[in-house]
Amino acid sequence: MSTIPANEPVIALDPAWPKVSLKDATAVLTAPGTKFEMETVEIRGVPTRVWKHAMHDLGELLDLSRTHGERLFTIHEDERVSYEANYRATAALARALQDMGVKKGDRVAFAMRNLPEWPVIFFAITTLGAIAVPLNAWWTGAELEYGINDSGSTVLLVDAERYERLRPHLAAMPGVEHVVVARAPVPIEGATALEDIIGGPKSWADLPAEDRPRVAIDSDDDVTIFYTSGTTGNPKGALGTHRNLVTNILSGGFAAARSFVRRGEPIPDPIPRTSLTVIPMFHVTACSAGLMGTMAGGSTTIFMRKWDAVKAMEIIEREKVNFTGGVPTIAWQLIEHPDRHKYDLSSIEAIAYGGAPSAPELVKRIYEEFGALPGNGWGMTETMATVTSHSSEDYLNRPTSAGPPVATADLEIRADDGVTVLPTGEVGELWARGPMIVKGYWNKPEATAETFIEGWVRTGDLARLDEEGFLFIVDRAKDMVIRGGENIYSSEVENALYEHPAVTDAAVIGIPHRTLGEEPAAVVHLAPGTSATEAELQAWVRERLAAFKVPVAIRFVHETLPRNANGKILKKDLKGLFEDRVGEAA
Repeated sequence: MSTIPANEPVIALDPAWPKVSLKDATAVLTAPGTKFEMETVEIRGVPTRVWKHAMHDLGELLDLSRTHGERLFTIHEDERVSYEANYRATAALARALQDMGVKKGDRVAFAMRNLPEWPVIFFAITTLGAIAVPLNAWWTGAELEYGINDSGSTVLLVDAERYERLRPHLAAMPGVEHVVVARAPVPIEGATALEDIIGGPKSWADLPAEDRPRVAIDSDDDVTIFYTSGTTGNPKGALGTHRNLVTNILSGGFAAARSFVRRGEPIPDPIPRTSLTVIPMFHVTACSAGLMGTMAGGSTTIFMRKWDAVKAMEIIEREKVNFTGGVPTIAWQLIEHPDRHKYDLSSIEAIAYGGAPSAPELVKRIYEEFGALPGNGWGMTETMATVTSHSSEDYLNRPTSAGPPVATADLEIRADDGVTVLPTGEVGELWARGPMIVKGYWNKPEATAETFIEGWVRTGDLARLDEEGFLFIVDRAKDMVIRGGENIYSSEVENALYEHPAVTDAAVIGIPHRTLGEEPAAVVHLAPGTSATEAELQAWVRERLAAFKVPVAIRFVHETLPRNANGKILKKDLKGLFEDRVGEAA
């Protein structure tokens, strides 16, 4: 095991900071009688620290959101939906799903862009006690088909674009009994238009002010299946619970309050904010860490059809956006855009991101050029997002850290045996525990048993903890490339390349990219007497996988790829083939 030295701060901080240690700040915030008080409950046979005052389930959150009344909940282009209108649409759709036969425990899949319909569908499903299956809207038709069939979904809701992608696959999904399509330009035979059930977003306020269906739900009931790609085979569905999702509401609040206590300042009363949400809602970051807190606090979220820096700056100026981010790409493009000075971006208070490596320089520039506080954190689909949270002076002081865990989470760095806990500063595999950890993988008992052990999840990330408990992700043991927050598993791309008749050996690696963090690149050995070009293989992969998984560069080698004694390709030896490309990207 190796020890990595701590990083120096990139910005000179107030020498009197921090006024309160991390340990003491946590003690103050979680004291008996406080908002962030904790208690221990048994979850699947394991005593677990939880937020004592966390909500019970997502139905309770939906009910709370209705109390925000006419406050704006979502903005999408010229569609502005209040919390009351959102509630009415959600209740109406939930009743319609019941009429379709959806009951507690049933799976309902949906795939669409970030639209006002997305949270309506999500909460209509989950408040029935059914299991929402939000599918990656960037997936191909075949990938979507897999997720629908694997989850056993009986009802499918999609936007028109996803429907066209799935149309050739409908016959291969015999378990789907009802298909509902949103925003279809013309009626679709065999499918119901969502607008025939609840109308369009502009008319939701005119729906009857009726109560949502009431179903008995336990905090640890199944509620979501978010798919996360595996290092081998098909994607795995992470089975989440109501407790997993509502935990994030207080975890986010705790992390924000901790910054004030560390600074020696009183904690202000929370007030609604406006955020520009540019990462897809089918990610746990946007859904769990973002949407849950937004609805609890009565904040406003703005959806963009597609990320565009100029349009984003127009929205920030017009709507007085307080918060944005998602992945480092977003921050870089805003900072470096030549027309930034033309827009009033002074409303921005924070720019946060996760899901991709970020340079310490970015932390510094967000603070110095925007006057905004940077934010980061660590989590994964298997943790339903937030485990650590990193912001404000703590982030400025440790720009390469992912921050300390929230109070209900525990982190350990373990040796290869999966048992021995390593000393502070040593690098090993990161293990995490807390009420945010999902139940396991849907219908995959062996994978579940390997990954989820006595309340802990073994993450596959190589990391270290410093003396105060701040987490530093060093590398990924899992064979994965993270491109702008999107997980790309090398084996999936390699398998697509291997399907090409000329390819006999292939390896996919990540090469650094300044704004995206990483991009996928491939090294290929062709069979003697055959030929293939870079463009041909890229097109080949694009036909089989989502566009973001296509290698941005492919290098051809005359010999088979270097391997160790166990036959594993030595991928580190291949990175030198892309030095010219790395120089341009970085």
